[in-house]
Amino acid sequence: MSDFRALAGRMDINGPRYTSYPTADRFHGGFGAQDYQQALADCAASATHAANTAKAAAPLSLYVHVPFCENICYYCGCNKIITKDHRRSARYVDYLAREMALVAQQLGTRREVVQSHWGGGTPTFLDPAEMRRVMDALHQHFHLLPEGEHSIEIDPRRIGDAQMALLAELGFNRISLGVQDFDAEVQRAIHRVQSQAETQAVVDAARRLGFRSVSMDLIYGLPHQTTARFAATVEQVLAMRPDRLSVYSYAHLPHVFKPQRRIDERALPAAAEKLDILVGTIEQLTAAGYVYIGMDHFALPDDALAVAQREGRLQRNFQGYSTHAGHDQLGFGVSSIGAVAGRYVQNARTLDDYYRSLDAGVLPVMRGFAMRDEDHLRRDVIGALMCNGVLDVAAVEARHRIDFAVHFAHELAELARLAEDGLVRCEPGRIEVTPLGRLLVRRLAMVFDGFLREDARRTEPAAIRSADAGTPLPMPTRYSRVV
Repeated sequence: MSDFRALAGRMDINGPRYTSYPTADRFHGGFGAQDYQQALADCAASATHAANTAKAAAPLSLYVHVPFCENICYYCGCNKIITKDHRRSARYVDYLAREMALVAQQLGTRREVVQSHWGGGTPTFLDPAEMRRVMDALHQHFHLLPEGEHSIEIDPRRIGDAQMALLAELGFNRISLGVQDFDAEVQRAIHRVQSQAETQAVVDAARRLGFRSVSMDLIYGLPHQTTARFAATVEQVLAMRPDRLSVYSYAHLPHVFKPQRRIDERALPAAAEKLDILVGTIEQLTAAGYVYIGMDHFALPDDALAVAQREGRLQRNFQGYSTHAGHDQLGFGVSSIGAVAGRYVQNARTLDDYYRSLDAGVLPVMRGFAMRDEDHLRRDVIGALMCNGVLDVAAVEARHRIDFAVHFAHELAELARLAEDGLVRCEPGRIEVTPLGRLLVRRLAMVFDGFLREDARRTEPAAIRSADAGTPLPMPTRYSRVV
């Protein structure tokens, strides 16, 4: 951790989180509903081919976005709608069912689903009848495998024992709780007052009802946070022993997210304090027995994420680290993102646009991206480094039919410089992320991001020539901080 502290200031630059590659900011409006239809047709053809060769079709992953919240949290950058009018969610559920029917029609058969996730917003904004309707529509068009992972995001302030029992009845087996911070002053500053007792009640209910996993989200870098205060929150969290923890860095972007304008910038912790919070949190969690999965994710040693990491099966998708990220993912609802047959697709961001498309019987696509061979190659390299910490060069060469040293000559030159900092070891036929490098793994992934390199080539010709010689690329400011 002392080496991490020494490097963090120099490495603390803006960069993507790589829940996809290419990243979502590379999606474009030239990709539309017809392109998504073709992707779904290709997904269906793949399943048909599997059936014709006596093989099982690959299962799918699903994401359902519920945008409604009763309360605005000032830090939040999610696509959300603040309302107490539950008539709006009743209409939304109708359109979700329409979208599912359109997608299922393109797929042709009732496909198996090994992973599903409801996010938001606040999915539990839906009343019990609405939740049943959404789940009924999913079951009508898809086969949600009971042995799969089926998770939902929960606001502990808006759910009780009866709702928790309903979630278990509907087939959810994992829950994710937003906590952020238990300090009262911090909570008031971000307009999210939530007691430890409310959170504990949901955790107790989940365990009583047999949920497989409880995950909690924390955020560091919020107003009035200090190292000592956040450590107290972490201690309260550890007492509840969640199976997984995500500890996110707050990105203050009030020019992008209007609610953040209500946050007093003067109360935000200084960069040095924020780094101390992060270092202290990593030390606390690892001392308590949690495994550092990567970036902002931690898990207990027997959790599926930790097991997948040990076995080299860890992957990433739009929900972060996952054990089921290699499957096509369908996104339902406003702003949801899917990944199908080598294409990324994102739905309309507003309810009006979403409803208008579905009223016309058209998939509500806003933008997307069709991957090229080069994108698949770089995604594999970035995924291997970020998830399992080891890149088998020979395997990449065989799979993509390239000479790695020639194809990535500029990248290897820059990687050599990061090796001098102790982030990575480059050996013949193998690139391995060091324990220190795992703390800054996004910086390593950025080396292989062809879009960032092209950005630099267009805007900073001199800098890219320097980068080609082994110095870091200049990075755009639209991403979150690496540290």
